[in-house]
Amino acid sequence: MGYSARYHAASLAAVFVALAVGILIGVGLGSDVISGTAEDLERSLASDLDEAQARVGELEAELEAEREFSRQVSPTIVAGTLRGREIALIGLGGLGQDVTADVEEAVGAAGASLAEVAVVRLPPDLDALASPLKGTDARAVSRGGEEELLRYAERAGRTLVGGGPRFDELRRAMLSRYSGSPEGIDGVVVVRQLPDDLDPGAEVTSGAIEGGLIEGLRSRAETVGAERTDADPSSIEFFEQNGIASVDNVELNSGQVALVFALDGAAGSFGIKETADGLLPDLLPSPAGETGSGPDGDGGS
Repeated sequence: MGYSARYHAASLAAVFVALAVGILIGVGLGSDVISGTAEDLERSLASDLDEAQARVGELEAELEAEREFSRQVSPTIVAGTLRGREIALIGLGGLGQDVTADVEEAVGAAGASLAEVAVVRLPPDLDALASPLKGTDARAVSRGGEEELLRYAERAGRTLVGGGPRFDELRRAMLSRYSGSPEGIDGVVVVRQLPDDLDPGAEVTSGAIEGGLIEGLRSRAETVGAERTDADPSSIEFFEQNGIASVDNVELNSGQVALVFALDGAAGSFGIKETADGLLPDLLPSPAGETGSGPDGDGGS
């Protein structure tokens, strides 16, 4: 029994020693394998990164070439399209210097001039709007009656791009900033920049003023909504609801081309956002005599 016990104990000890040696050998081999794999992976990733960086460089060069092409070609595309026309820029609630410069650049390249710049105060000062009025009209406007504000703003929109004896009253009551002249306006660009967190009442009165103004503006001149790609929130849906064409990337060459052709009568929503119908309107007229969309001018039937 003593011999068997000692033999059994020695056997167990030998097993444990072998196991320990195996573990040590395995760890050493595993470390070599892992180290080798890591080095291979690092070399592979470094190679992939070099290739990606080279491709990025190529794409950036291609993009810059496209931008330069666009910068050179865009003025030629729009040259003379709006020659001699007077354009008004109307800000609903606010108007940044950046978008003003974008619009001025766009219309200038097409031969037009920015003849009027106005910022409409939103939410409106109801007492100021009511001050030149009398009787029930004055009371309804001062209370924020939606229908009365719509009618008021529609008249104001026509005056804003047509002038008239009550223009000075309108300027004092409705505008927070103004320059230029309302006489002889041929086209209007509308930019929308409402204050944040309007209360429900201010939303209603502001909406009535906006809707009425656009209706009055478009009754006198071609009217187009515009914004930059970083506008948040976007106003493209608002412009569409009010029945005017729009451009959502007016700081880009393509957006400025689209703005010019929209002011010349192109209908739709143009730009690069999901709300756009396309990047640009159709720039070329159909060949003489072509009346349909099919290949033979018969509407495709």
